Amino acid sequence: MNQLLYSKLSSLIKVEPSLETSIGQIQLERPVMLASGILGISLDVFNRLYRSGAGAVVSKSLSNEPWEGYPNPTIFSVNGGGWINAVGLSNPGAPNFAKMIESNQDVPIIVSLVGSVPDDFKMMIEEFKNCNVTAFELNLSCPHVAKVGLEVGDDPELVKKIVTTVKNSTTAPVIAKVGLGTTNYLNTVKTAIDSGIDAITAINTVRAMAIDVETQRPILSNKFGGLSGTPIKPIALRCVYEIASKYDIPIIGCGGISTWEDAIEFFLAGASAIQLGSAIGDNWINVFDDINKGVLQYMKQKNYSTIDEMVGLAKKF
Repeated sequence: MNQLLYSKLSSLIKVEPSLETSIGQIQLERPVMLASGILGISLDVFNRLYRSGAGAVVSKSLSNEPWEGYPNPTIFSVNGGGWINAVGLSNPGAPNFAKMIESNQDVPIIVSLVGSVPDDFKMMIEEFKNCNVTAFELNLSCPHVAKVGLEVGDDPELVKKIVTTVKNSTTAPVIAKVGLGTTNYLNTVKTAIDSGIDAITAINTVRAMAIDVETQRPILSNKFGGLSGTPIKPIALRCVYEIASKYDIPIIGCGGISTWEDAIEFFLAGASAIQLGSAIGDNWINVFDDINKGVLQYMKQKNYSTIDEMVGLAKKF
């Protein structure tokens, strides 16, 4: 049944709204995901998050070999809300993580990967050939680790090679996570799309820092980190709207989302699903169910049957 006919029938027949959504080939029962970078290295935790209302979980960004990350302090709470973190992409390494999730049966896991050259990604994807993986997300936007993340995302030719290599290495959907670097992020988006990417996650944390006025030195051991949480929501929302207005590509909204109202804003801007991380620090894992319930109530009030009916509506104005 096509969407237009479904919408007309829905207006005549009272249909209970559904939280199911699709991001290209990715089908989810619920639109709220765990973002990469928090709680993302344990299958037991993934199961708990899924049972608590997450539609999918994204792993911490994984490298070929285990990374220890930066020494403490690595995270700082910002006055007025939000966090600045420079953990340094600490992770157990793709081979070890693949073994951790081999027994996964039904949790939709999106594996986040980070590397410097195409072969890094190709080798890591091979590690997951025996795992139940929903998709791969390429971290092209970490703002505080040298030679990966934004330094990769700011190089269009490298982005092209990485996306092409990954697409040739797996049949699973591939997502590019973009952020705000030294170049126009829309160039990264265009290059990724032209190279065959299946979806875009927008955005990563925003490069930032904090200074202790007593010691007169940067608070984070790495000096610079990534700002997340409430302060970056309007920026992330703007980016989703810009991408949706310019390109025909499925989008996952990420950045400062903590309430159902935030989720609705991102749907209206053009996202088909959302990711959250910092909100867990305030509301723990109840935030997934809280947002799901709020979105359902909104859909009932507005007589929407599907998430898709809301996606991009704000672009009309």
